[in-house]
Amino acid sequence: GSKVASRGRYGLTPIVIWSNELLFMFVAGISFSSTEETLTQAFSQYGRVLGVDVVMDEVRCRPKGFAYVTFSSKEEAAKALLELNGQLVDGRVVILDTTKAVKQNRPDSKPKHADAGG
Repeated sequence: GSKVASRGRYGLTPIVIWSNELLFMFVAGISFSSTEETLTQAFSQYGRVLGVDVVMDEVRCRPKGFAYVTFSSKEEAAKALLELNGQLVDGRVVILDTTKAVKQNRPDSKPKHADAGG
């Protein structure tokens, strides 16, 4: 195939960190025309996509330019990261990152009560 020679102006080295077997992938730089369907199509070449979550800007009623993709296995997510990072999706160069994909609000983080008696 004809590889698009796009030397990354971002200079990002993808660092793969898997947390709690989460298979989320953070996708930055997506086109405003990208939808769950077009992203699923693009990513399902590399594995079984369980879900795509395009983050919307409520004010402008359009995508913010990034999304979360969930794969069914770590291997598939790693393959997509390898193959699709820096490639064109819907006419835009996308940057994949698994580190940002770990959602901060974990359900196991309970509020701390400072009433431990001594």
